[in-house]
Amino acid sequence: MEICIIGLPKSGKTTIFNVLTKGKADTTTFATTSLTPNIGISKVPEPRLQALEKIFHPKKVIPAEVKYVDIVGIAKEFGKGEGIGGQFLNYLSNADALIHVVRSFPDDNVPHIQGDISPKRDIATMNLELVFSDLAIIERRLKRLEDSLKGAKQAERDPLLKEQSLLQRIKSELEKEVPIWHQSLTDEEMKSLTNYQFLTAKPMLIVINIGENQLGQDKTMEAEIRSAYSHSLFEVVAICGKLEMELTQLSDSDSIEFRKALGLVEPAVDRIIGLSYQLLGLISFFTTVSEELKAWTITRGTSAVKAAGKIHTDMEKGFIRAEVVNFNDLNKCGSLAEARKHGVLRLEGKNYTVQDGDIITFLFNV
Repeated sequence: MEICIIGLPKSGKTTIFNVLTKGKADTTTFATTSLTPNIGISKVPEPRLQALEKIFHPKKVIPAEVKYVDIVGIAKEFGKGEGIGGQFLNYLSNADALIHVVRSFPDDNVPHIQGDISPKRDIATMNLELVFSDLAIIERRLKRLEDSLKGAKQAERDPLLKEQSLLQRIKSELEKEVPIWHQSLTDEEMKSLTNYQFLTAKPMLIVINIGENQLGQDKTMEAEIRSAYSHSLFEVVAICGKLEMELTQLSDSDSIEFRKALGLVEPAVDRIIGLSYQLLGLISFFTTVSEELKAWTITRGTSAVKAAGKIHTDMEKGFIRAEVVNFNDLNKCGSLAEARKHGVLRLEGKNYTVQDGDIITFLFNV
């Protein structure tokens, strides 16, 4: 999973990046126009791995990972309705989801680029830039479709006309500033748009970057923004980036104590990754091979044979069957032997839909 962090200048994007990756990227270079991004990896918090480790006693435990890309610099025209282009657009297009860091914290030493703090305005500004970029892509494609239709044979015209009609419908809504994820499109239509990598079709997580004096207002802020953009591909979380970054520099025990004192229930990284999984429809399954316990991330609804291909293409090609037990059943039984004895360890075929928490051994032959 790759997630790109976006936001207006001086919103705290790099601070949030450091929170998520436990990194130490320079947070004072907010004025730079460099497009060299900060790139970091975050281990996905997974308490089930700890329980499985006690059952299997592996030599190595490997959690799933999330890759975060923080674009440090912003083009000079950004925020003026010019859209997003160049190298910046390439990074965003490759992302599975976007995190939009929206400033809410007050700081006289770091003045807001618009002069005052207004999260709703900043969200609208960013959404408009994403819309302009998608419109540019659509206009280029519509021009190519128009040229292709001129010399197309009848058999070739139908798919071209279907694509043209869909893009024109999407374009009309984008011109009304309605992002693609908020348009009335079928699952099939959304799937047909995958190769375009439209920015407003990507799941969006708003991270409201609040100040320490706003900690008690976080739920109210989240509810206000969420109600304005209610959708399954949109979520919002409010965190104090500066405080969370400081806590990542402490030992685990000290961090836990400070969180308790401040009334913070869970680390920000846990909330953000959890919401990211929810937005992308992701689940986890586990394997134990060669004394290695590993977590894998797949899309909900993935078949056993496709899950095997996630590990290695040979496993998908030579798939025979999968030996499956769900975490809840295994945890109750305490061992694979007991799970087999109680009939919860079972054999499944290639069409079995993998469930969140499945522990799977794939049998294959190539």
